[in-house]
Formats: sequence, structure tokens, C-alpha cells
Amino acid sequence: MKVSREQVAENRRRVLDAAGRLFRAKGFEAVTVADVMKAASLTHGAFYGHFSSKDDLIAQTLAHIVSAGIPENLELTRYATSYLSESHRDDIAGGCPTAGLAGETIRQSPDARAAMTAGLRRQIELFSRSAPGATAAKKRQAAIGSWAAMVGAVILARMSDDPHLSDELLTQTREWIGTASMQNLDITP
Repeated sequence: MKVSREQVAENRRRVLDAAGRLFRAKGFEAVTVADVMKAASLTHGAFYGHFSSKDDLIAQTLAHIVSAGIPENLELTRYATSYLSESHRDDIAGGCPTAGLAGETIRQSPDARAAMTAGLRRQIELFSRSAPGATAAKKRQAAIGSWAAMVGAVILARMSDDPHLSDELLTQTREWIGTASMQNLDITP
């Protein structure tokens, strides 16, 4: 039975979505192709109609998830409030791919690293539009510092087995970003 182009595209999206959730939840090494295809409710044989290898799946999944859900009109402090929340911290499988997979992506293929780098560039560009600063260079610096602080805070909050410290990491980073934006602080050392 021939599958329509729309169904092929939908199946591919299901595989990428399932892989994204599984990779974030368990890491690249702990997830098999069979796990991904089962989670996407597709047969293992259908995998090779979409991807040449697990490395290809990883790279394409990263390209898919790093761009998903990032609004064009991203506003730094509003985004920080949502990003640095307890619900985002606790949603490892559905949360930020940068916080969930950056450390593992270092050891992946050049294509996987390029996908994460493209997502990083896009995030910085979008944050730079609303970051504090009198010049484009200062806005970019604030965007980079704020994004690094957000990702770092989520990683540390997820890692901590102390719930109070975990919450404090999120709260203090959120407040620091809000203060810097409201006061248009010069964040240079």
C-alpha cells in the first residue's frame, strides 16, 4: 500500500518528536532505534526510509527540536520566567534540548554539533533583539550571558538533589536576568 507524501511527512515528524523526547529523557546512548520507532508507533523497518543511521537520526532530531517552539518575537525576561520555572526543570523529556543534550552533543557527529550550533546562534539572535544594552554589541553580550545563565541554572537545578537549592538556582537566575533587563545594567566585567 502506497503512503501519501503527507503521511510520510507526518511519520517523519512523529519519529523526530519521539526521538527528541527519548534523547532528552535518557541520553543518546541509552536510546535505541527500536525504542524510537516503538515510541513513534511505527515499525523498525520504516526507520531506514527516513534516516541512514542512528547518527543521522540524532543530527536530524537535534535540528528539529532546537528550532521547535521558539517564537520570533522572543522577549528575554518573559522567556526567562518560563524557562527558569519548576515545571520546565521537571520536564526533562519535553524541556530545552540545549540544557538536556549539550553535554552529550560534544561527542556526537559534526552534523549533530552543527544542528546544536545553529540553534544556539538563533537563540542568541532572538534574545539580542530584546536584551538590555545601548549598542548591538552590548545587547549581544547580554543575550549570550543571559542564555548561558539560564541553561546553566536549569542544568544545575536538575542535577541537585536538594529541592531548596534547586529552586533557589532558578529563582536567583530569573531575578538576576530581570534586574539586568529592567535596570539596563552594563553586564561587562
